[in-house]
Amino acid sequence: MTLVTISRDAEIAIVTINNPPVNALSQMLREELLQTVELLGADKAVRGVVLQCAGKTFIAGADVNEFDKPPVAPHLPDVVASIENAPQPWLAAIHGACLGGGLEIALGCRFRIAARNASLGFPEVSLGVIPGASGTVRTPRLVGLAAAIEMITSGKPVPAEKALTMGLVDALVEDDLVAGAVDHLRSALKTPLPPPISERAMPRAEDLDWDAQRLAVKKRGRGEAAPLKALESIEFAATHGFAEAMAFERALFLDLRSSRQAAALRHVFLAERTLLRPAELQGVDTIAIEHVGVVGGGTMGIGIAAAFLDAGLSVTLVERNDEAAGLAGANLRALYGSTVKRGRLSAEQAAERLARCVTISDMNGLAHADLVIEAVFEDMAVKQALFEQLNSTCRPDAILATNTSYLDPREISAPLARLERFIGLHFFGPANVMKLLEIVPLAQTDAVIIATVTALARRLGKMPVCVGICEGFVGNRILKRYRAAAENLVRRGIPIAEVDTAMREYGFAMGPFEAQDLGGLDIAFAQREGARAAGKPVAETLGDILVRAGRKGQKVGAGWYDYASDSRTPIISRAVVELLAGSVIAGETLGHEQIADQLVSEMASEGAQILAEGIVRRSSDIDLVEIHGFGFPRWRGGPMFAEASRTA
Repeated sequence: MTLVTISRDAEIAIVTINNPPVNALSQMLREELLQTVELLGADKAVRGVVLQCAGKTFIAGADVNEFDKPPVAPHLPDVVASIENAPQPWLAAIHGACLGGGLEIALGCRFRIAARNASLGFPEVSLGVIPGASGTVRTPRLVGLAAAIEMITSGKPVPAEKALTMGLVDALVEDDLVAGAVDHLRSALKTPLPPPISERAMPRAEDLDWDAQRLAVKKRGRGEAAPLKALESIEFAATHGFAEAMAFERALFLDLRSSRQAAALRHVFLAERTLLRPAELQGVDTIAIEHVGVVGGGTMGIGIAAAFLDAGLSVTLVERNDEAAGLAGANLRALYGSTVKRGRLSAEQAAERLARCVTISDMNGLAHADLVIEAVFEDMAVKQALFEQLNSTCRPDAILATNTSYLDPREISAPLARLERFIGLHFFGPANVMKLLEIVPLAQTDAVIIATVTALARRLGKMPVCVGICEGFVGNRILKRYRAAAENLVRRGIPIAEVDTAMREYGFAMGPFEAQDLGGLDIAFAQREGARAAGKPVAETLGDILVRAGRKGQKVGAGWYDYASDSRTPIISRAVVELLAGSVIAGETLGHEQIADQLVSEMASEGAQILAEGIVRRSSDIDLVEIHGFGFPRWRGGPMFAEASRTA
């Protein structure tokens, strides 16, 4: 298959890359592109070259099939250099995603224009590496040091309009991209050409506070190596010549490529690709979902409603009476008001989303919904009564879903006549923010329903993990084991604050006890008490001791830690030491790395049991649950990957 073709518009050659689905820079594509540069360079009739891509996107990066293989010639830096040094100027006509090596190819061109749907960026740090074909060397020469540092160390792409403002592209094209590119290049050929980016001046390094940049990148990365290495490469480029900087960047890139962090991040990337389009659902039809009903207007219900509204769907939010419905509507408006205040949405965008939501107290308002999800109290009788009502209220073909965290969906669905339309959709709070969605089908759930909610999850920007039925499903089951293991360390004499510090150093945003204080100790306590009331043998926990003493977490200023008024900063508590004294054996000491290894090992052990029980299909699914639902550091690869790597 030919990946690169050439057509002509008089003196302008048009080079088209066609390597579906995302025009990835495979070895074959690099080779054909290099040959094309040489072929056109020898053609005296060609005065300029437009580079475009077929399909929905420009070059979206490297070929994932080459991730774990040694680099093979021609190497990308050589391809970029050949374009930049060609006898004729090249122009990159960019649409869709122009990422990583694709943007480096564009930087080798003398000009860049973009469609308004384009986005440009260097996502390499998300894979544990840095740009390896001049991204850290050419970019600052084009857009300045500060903008280059932000782009490359964050890995976040910029939209076309911002790229124009930055100087990353020269112009935006509204209509025919290729025609606009040819016109732009013809006009440019009538004036002196700008120098290649490699020959442009580097901004003054001394104008930037590099120490402050390092601190900011380190804080944001929480242990990730690649962002700091990217900054190091940019700083080197700012203080050395082009050739030296290119060699330095390439050496860092190759070193990082073989690192454990890069292996972990590649594992996560590939696991996500598998999960978003699972092989077991290939070819299964899906149902269009546009109108969603949400029953329950508490914190979770409001978050779920917002998640659907953010994805462009219409929502009917139902509460038990008019007063509760009014409060739910007010809370939804307050949520969007806060989002506007933080600058994440405009007032107009928030108003448009709110206009698609109706908040009522009449269940008959759900009669035309495509999907209805409940977010009511975690009480079996309450949920069963609700589904008995939905059974007669909703359309026969409507999908009915429960958002339960711990209750058995098989029991919840008992009143339903059509079990093939029922499914569990376990959102994690805040539901409009957290990416994890556990999809919990019954044995009777139709594959079309599973495929439909998986596609819906992608539309919501969620990571849909299909799980089997067990107590706590996957995420909360491992969380229970993790918390119990953390408490066991405290019983052995390890200070609470040392456990939390160890897990922050490992890469978590907060430790297990800090996280419990934030969420509230009384929530898990109530679940344990419910199990005890049902006759289940649930051992007393240290958390139970604290809750019974009135220490429920930050909301009351006292949990595992003390909190000053209006402060979230934890303070080591003498009262907690006294309350737990009878349960603690003093004397044992462990280093932070040992603490983290023990807790991650416990998580992985529970994950192995979950996998053995067939609750998930792949161990990588467990890693994604922990990363997207519980803050496990992505660059560690998840507990299953981390434990396998540690013990290998």
